[in-house]
Formats: sequence, C-alpha cells, structure tokens
Amino acid sequence: MAFDTTNGTRGARQPGRNRFERWANLRMAQRLRRKGDRSGNKLVLVTVGKKTGEERMTPVRWFSGDGGTRLIVASASGAPRNPAWYYNVAAHPDRVRIEYAGQRIEVTAVQLHGADREAAWQKITAQAPGFARYERITDREIPVIRLTPRRG
Repeated sequence: MAFDTTNGTRGARQPGRNRFERWANLRMAQRLRRKGDRSGNKLVLVTVGKKTGEERMTPVRWFSGDGGTRLIVASASGAPRNPAWYYNVAAHPDRVRIEYAGQRIEVTAVQLHGADREAAWQKITAQAPGFARYERITDREIPVIRLTPRRG
C-alpha cells in the first residue's frame, strides 16, 4: 500500500527540531541498540535518507501486530507535518531495519489504510491513550506502519 498521508495545517510543535532533542534522541537510540529498554516497547528504526541516502536512526515506540509484525506510529507528537523518518520509509520501504538489545532485524514497511488501520489504531490507543490525544490536536490522519521481518 502507498505511503500517501499528506501534511496537515494545525497541530503541536514538531519534535526533534533543536540541538538538545537531536542529541537526546541519538543517546536514546544508542542505548536501545545496545541494551533495549525496561518496558520492551521501544526500538530503533533505521532508515535510509530519502535525499541523502545516509542511514538515519530514530527511537520509536512499537506495538505488536499480527503474525510477529510490529506496528509503529508516525505521530510526531501530533505535529501538522509527518516526521522525517516517514518520508525515508516511504522512499525505501524495503531498506528498513529495526534494532534493539543487540538485535538487528531487516523489515519491510507497509502503511496501513482503511479497516486495517482502524483496527490497529484502536489497539494502539487502547494500550497508549496519548496517541489518541495526538490525533485530536492535528488535522492529519496519523500514519500507522506495519513492519514485517524479511526472510533470509
């Protein structure tokens, strides 16, 4: 399915814009790659930059999907624009990897739409009600991405 979510016109401040937030995200990504996290619900999404072609690391929360898949949410904390990693995944959905606690798993990314997205969204907001708040403060539909491990 297509990665086709357009940006909105209203919402919260886009996270990761200042030097401190970028530094904190890098530190968190390094720690998650080595040790994971206590709750076990965060991972490092490794993408290839749409414009640069360079690897990018982003810590994200994940939710379990069907058949060993993982779901991630391109919420950007309810900002009007999709996060940068969304465009990287859209440009190279077959060049995505997840890392946590010393594991590296190559995955294929697919954006969910329609009934699949709605079912996943209900599950996500039941586990993490903060995501429902993000949806209320922005006018864009927040993308839900399914990450499926690749064989071989």
